[in-house]
Amino acid sequence: MPEHQTIEWKESWHDEFLEWICGYANAYGGTLYIGKNDNGEVVGLSDKDRKKLLESIPNKITDTMGIVADVNLLYENDLQYIEIIVDKYPSLISYHGKYFYRSGSTMRTITGKELDKAILKSQGRTWDGMPIPKLNVTDLRREAIDLLKEKAIRRGRLTEEETKVDDTILMENLHLIDEDGYLIRAAMLAFYKDPEKWVTGSYIKIGYFGDSDSDLKYQDEVHGSLIEQIDKTVDLVYTKYLKALIYYDGIQRIEQFMFPQEAFREILLNAVVHKDYSACNPIQISVYEDKIYIWNDGEMPSELDSTEKLFEKHSSKPYNPKLANVFFKSGMIEAWGRGFDKIKEACAKYDGRLPEYNISASGIMVLCKACDKYLELRNEDSRLGQSAQDNDQDVTKMIIAFCKQPHSAKEIMEYIKINDRSFFRRHYLNPMIKTGQLKMTIPDKPKSGNQKYYV
Repeated sequence: MPEHQTIEWKESWHDEFLEWICGYANAYGGTLYIGKNDNGEVVGLSDKDRKKLLESIPNKITDTMGIVADVNLLYENDLQYIEIIVDKYPSLISYHGKYFYRSGSTMRTITGKELDKAILKSQGRTWDGMPIPKLNVTDLRREAIDLLKEKAIRRGRLTEEETKVDDTILMENLHLIDEDGYLIRAAMLAFYKDPEKWVTGSYIKIGYFGDSDSDLKYQDEVHGSLIEQIDKTVDLVYTKYLKALIYYDGIQRIEQFMFPQEAFREILLNAVVHKDYSACNPIQISVYEDKIYIWNDGEMPSELDSTEKLFEKHSSKPYNPKLANVFFKSGMIEAWGRGFDKIKEACAKYDGRLPEYNISASGIMVLCKACDKYLELRNEDSRLGQSAQDNDQDVTKMIIAFCKQPHSAKEIMEYIKINDRSFFRRHYLNPMIKTGQLKMTIPDKPKSGNQKYYV
């Protein structure tokens, strides 16, 4: 077997390799061979080393880590070497007070937030499943709970009978109360009116940018329970931050956004469910003229490390499973990784590009580029806008030249060949009166039937 994350070859034994054994026990298990070179060729051990190591290695592993590993003597071409097989342990293992973890071809020391996560994982717990002793069911926001019920019934995730129960029973049925009767963090995030009281950064920040990343035009923040933040954010982005361009398919009027709303909602839901809330940073949405960035301080399963893999069939492994279950019950997200299929389907209907995912240690950045139809309409509007501006200036000059003698609105419209009286007044007459380019012959009776206009 070649070297990989669970196989390592060493020509001779050094006690520092106990760190590797600790790392294997905390990761996926592994095998360490003593008496092989870097090419995997058996170089053998002397009789003295062999006898000493077969006795000392098992004792050192047990004495320093409290675990048992299989230590076997193997033969190849009259040469002897040692095989150390380490199982994956359900509880976190330390070596001299430190915790090691095998990741890829390297051995890392686990500290800080990563250590907390590893300890929780070894206990079968997750961050969003930890209890909050001072939070009661009566502290949860009534409107947020009612929103869950409404959405769950509409999507068929809960029956009406299942929602007509006491809130405490509902929280228990949603697995949001632990074995000691405490509400867990997922309940607080989903339903409490101000989750930032317990978790800094549990909100969504939106900004509109101009020509550069430093050209922030305006911004908003969406606070409150997470189950309410989703709809508020989608509505805000698609009413204030994104401009719908209009075109007609026959007589049907169609609004064209740069990116499909259904896909944006799924991306936002993924950000909420996969976010690392212990990092205390808000989800950030950056809107530009032709693209949207969505960033969250979270992570995906290690095997889903690229855009291509995310859009292939894969199992669902939410970073916050308790919180994900709340959103699943509400019908807002799908199980089994179906959310990425919905994004793909929404983009296909829009004839748009799939979002691009950049997954790194600093978080997950999603780039949503404008679809071709939107860019085409925007370019047309830009050309027509310039042409219309030039045309308006020409019409204004014609009106000024014609009105050197007083004329009625009807006479002016006939002269410049405009039939729509409402458009004429809104687009030319009223603005010219307001700026003083035109005056009224009867200013104290602006609606008089005998009214005429002059310069």
